[in-house]
Amino acid sequence: MKPTGKPLLDTLHGHVPACAPVWFMRQAGRYLPEYRALRAKAGSFMALCLDPERAAEVTLQPLRRFAMDGAILFSDILIVPYGLGVDLAFREGEGPVLSRTGPDDRLGDLDEDRFVHRTAPIMETVRRVKAGLPPAATLIGFAGGPWTVATYMVEGGSSREFPRTKQWAYGNPDSFARLIDRIVAATILYLRAQADAGAEALQIFDSWAGVLPADAFERWSILPTQRIVAALRETHPYLPIIGFPRGAGVSIAEYGHRTGVAAVGLDTAVPLAWARASMPGLCLQGNLDPQWLVAGGDGLDRQVRQIASAMTGRPLIFNLGHGIVPETPPENVARAVAALRGEG
Repeated sequence: MKPTGKPLLDTLHGHVPACAPVWFMRQAGRYLPEYRALRAKAGSFMALCLDPERAAEVTLQPLRRFAMDGAILFSDILIVPYGLGVDLAFREGEGPVLSRTGPDDRLGDLDEDRFVHRTAPIMETVRRVKAGLPPAATLIGFAGGPWTVATYMVEGGSSREFPRTKQWAYGNPDSFARLIDRIVAATILYLRAQADAGAEALQIFDSWAGVLPADAFERWSILPTQRIVAALRETHPYLPIIGFPRGAGVSIAEYGHRTGVAAVGLDTAVPLAWARASMPGLCLQGNLDPQWLVAGGDGLDRQVRQIASAMTGRPLIFNLGHGIVPETPPENVARAVAALRGEG
């Protein structure tokens, strides 16, 4: 495709700019005082996600402060189960709490009308962000990977070992596949709606992909993602999709080649030289350790430049290996962006 004048979008389409475009996962969040002020007014995290005016403002805050090349929609991966009718709340100090889904539950066909109604505020946020976006910035929509979304639905919240989910997936895979199928269908509907509302690129966060052994990773991460990407290609053939299977290790190369994504997000543990050699033809995204943004100093500058140098001549979107942590000083985010752009 011809260059669009949007560095991040052009990089996703295979162009190699003089300086890698940059955005950071969780760039809108608790480390910013302006975010904390809006969050307090909203009353709860969920209320903020479902308030288009405030969610759009939160999405745009880091672009004003740091001139990022990408705006990641402020929302949450659990909006998909919320759209499916699952009870969802976010409790301070505990995280998300969901009504559990189990093998004995009846999983009917997706109720598209209900799903569209419940997720309508998110689409209004996308439209508002697109209207306020700087001309050179790219709006990134997102959803969770089906496996990751399923873990929250089955465990009823966050987990470390995912015992209920694995027992269901391993012990009754055909039944578990029906849950994955339902999430896949909802995710396709959700991401298409984001694209129709103005999202220019999409990211699929499979945050818990790394807990799966290779054969299960293929069935519950690669193949569902492949289905989502193929469906989106039918209606939005030029919309680039970034896949982020965190913790996938060497399986990330197979994920990149088989899912059809335009770019692969790398977590902190993935060596850039290996990724570059193992995934030719793919744009890569990553992979600064978020703790470097806390540490700051000359070490942060060196890390930023090492990543950029390792990807010379290859499409790279500079990002983190995971999301910004709450204790990050905003001035260190500014320093990292300046180091990348040679302004430090």
